[in-house]
Amino acid sequence: MENALRACCKGIKIGKILIHGEGNNGRQLIYEKLPKDISSRHVLFLDPVLSSGNSAIKAISLLLSKGVPEANIIFLNLIAAPEGIHAVCKRFPMLKLVTSEIDLSLNEDLRVIPGMGEFGDRYFGTDSNETGSGSNSSSK
Repeated sequence: MENALRACCKGIKIGKILIHGEGNNGRQLIYEKLPKDISSRHVLFLDPVLSSGNSAIKAISLLLSKGVPEANIIFLNLIAAPEGIHAVCKRFPMLKLVTSEIDLSLNEDLRVIPGMGEFGDRYFGTDSNETGSGSNSSSK
């Protein structure tokens, strides 16, 4: 998502927030680097998959703590579960959320069904399940 944004908006300032999930509800901020003037900007918050909403809520709360008005945040994702949409919108009613697809729900591991698995784990190769998960796994 970042590469596409850079391609269409040359010179855009980009910040990074990395949140690691711990169990079903715990989220830990691992890294954040945001533009110094973020409080005076409109923010495109990019996250490919919105599942439970826990990580998104933590990241949005961080943006608010940096002085970004809630109404200045646009949350963009590719796939979302209804549970995550409801959790984020209930907590932040002034935020704008844009998604390209709403999937059915979440499974017991809080992964979007049918979804595409845990995007971050798959992208960075940190998935503890080496054979993949759900309908996206392939046999070798």
